[in-house]
Amino acid sequence: MKTTLTTLLCLAASLMAPAQTTTKLSASKANDYGLVYTLPTTVLDITIEAVHTVNQPGEFYKYAKKYLNADTPISEPSESWDIKSVTVNARGRANSTDQYLMQFRAGQTPFIIVDENGMPLSINTEDVSLPESPVLPEPVKAAPTPLETPAARHAISEEMLQSQSSAKRAELAAQKIYDLRQSRTDLITGQADQMPPDGKAMQIIVDEIAAQEAALTAMFVGTTQTETEVNTVTFVPGDENSKSVLARVSAIDGIVDADDLSGDPITISVKVTDRGAFPQNEKGEPKKFPEGGVAYCIPGTAKVNISFRGNTIWEGSVDASQYGIVFGLDPKIFSDKKAPAYLIFNPVTGAIRELGTK
Repeated sequence: MKTTLTTLLCLAASLMAPAQTTTKLSASKANDYGLVYTLPTTVLDITIEAVHTVNQPGEFYKYAKKYLNADTPISEPSESWDIKSVTVNARGRANSTDQYLMQFRAGQTPFIIVDENGMPLSINTEDVSLPESPVLPEPVKAAPTPLETPAARHAISEEMLQSQSSAKRAELAAQKIYDLRQSRTDLITGQADQMPPDGKAMQIIVDEIAAQEAALTAMFVGTTQTETEVNTVTFVPGDENSKSVLARVSAIDGIVDADDLSGDPITISVKVTDRGAFPQNEKGEPKKFPEGGVAYCIPGTAKVNISFRGNTIWEGSVDASQYGIVFGLDPKIFSDKKAPAYLIFNPVTGAIRELGTK
């Protein structure tokens, strides 16, 4: 299960990278003055950042209240996973069944810029920018606990090591904490028997005291470690309202596949709020697709809700080609000798981003 999700992550990461190359296709005799391109299907790359928390009780947790007045020390080991953040990035994916032909006459020289997947970026202009990669969270490894630092070894006295009594060791550890606090106070107030020669030496000593105190305190109150895991799942919205499981979060394994029932589900709900419609003429009737028209998409919109354990963790509206229709522009406007038109596509939906004349 975990392997499958990792494979999906690698695949999604490769798909999310912006196209690195573009191709300029010109109408010519070699291609019978026809230019072929593919309109996109809108997909969602959903990046889930999960946080893993591990709690461990300290050796002296039973004495935490007595010596440190700590009311809620960690008394049992535990670990959990939760969702920290969700990032949703919409992008276009080439739809091989949605190809269109721009047909021109001999002597006409319009051109089209397509990406490496054959999806259109522009017509009659090279002034296009490739989509930028979204800024995504990165996984963070767990930092060492205070008990895993070199200072922890320095904090444990020989007497503590030799004692066979847990109560006695706790007493000695508490006394060492009080001694460290007093030493810090003496240093800060300038009352130490031997003061550091300069500020840098002072800081080193104060930091060591703090690290030792943290280690000894952890023996009473316990330790908490956190790390984050980042996974990306690619979701393809259907053309109707839907609700499905994106992935699951296991208490042991973190983010797992949607069909791994060991975890709590992360669900995605899609509700279509607006559907693209054909433009209307002066009589209020839908216009007909122009003969040989240059196809583009009039997208629709859907409200997307992602939830986990009954709470919404992401919500927003997404324009998608699936909820729209394909219409066309008269190809003659792109071959007008006096003022040829140019068109810049929305690479996510195949819609018109900009239409003008040179």
